[in-house]
Amino acid sequence: MEHEQTISDQRKEEETAPAEAPRRRRGRTTLLIAGMAVLGVLAGTVTGYAVQYHREPTALPPLAQQKMAGPKPAAVNDATSRRSINAARWHKADEDLAKKLLDLPGGVQDGFSGPVSPDTFSADYFLKPSQAVGSLIRQAKCLATARWSENDRNYIEINLLQFRDRGGADDFYTEIVEYMPEKDHAGNTGKDLPGAPADFGHLWIDSKAHEEAGYHPVRQGRAVVRRGDIVMSIEYTNNRGEVDEKALVELAQRQMERL
Repeated sequence: MEHEQTISDQRKEEETAPAEAPRRRRGRTTLLIAGMAVLGVLAGTVTGYAVQYHREPTALPPLAQQKMAGPKPAAVNDATSRRSINAARWHKADEDLAKKLLDLPGGVQDGFSGPVSPDTFSADYFLKPSQAVGSLIRQAKCLATARWSENDRNYIEINLLQFRDRGGADDFYTEIVEYMPEKDHAGNTGKDLPGAPADFGHLWIDSKAHEEAGYHPVRQGRAVVRRGDIVMSIEYTNNRGEVDEKALVELAQRQMERL
């Protein structure tokens, strides 16, 4: 009885409950709005293409430094130099490093100042150029050299090497410091270069002159400095067996000021 009474009560409640409100029909309106939006986008796109079609094309900006001004190779004559003959072997940007070289003194002999190529530098600098030029090409950014002679006794050469990063410059400088004390080079540990920060500049004078029958005794002094990504190397050679250390230090200090 209790169960039947419960069912009867539920039926009464369902009969007296209000009917559910009908849901709004959105299908047709939504499709109309979506269709109008698509037509609007298409109309705008077509209009944009039509306007652009009648306009002149806009030129793109030129790439930076497409062509750097530089001298063209010249035929050999009395007025040419190694730089003008081999102009294609240098880059215009190399001149920035060459401008940091000391000016050639007046009245000197066999003077040269300017950029040099890696192969030319290697041939003059290394005992085994073929083993060093590859590494130099990969690591060095540009090279510059100034050289001259004084009274057929003193021969000065200044080399500036700018590397692609400070690590390359530090490796080159450290290697020089390591091999200069050997017997085939200076034969001593040298000393700090006055005016250069500690561990960034060094000076050597050969312990003894190199003597060979029929030739004057030759002795060399050398100053090396690293500043940033640039290594400065100065070789001061005397063919009477005497090196003016004071003159070498003065040259090194003047060149450091230019850097």
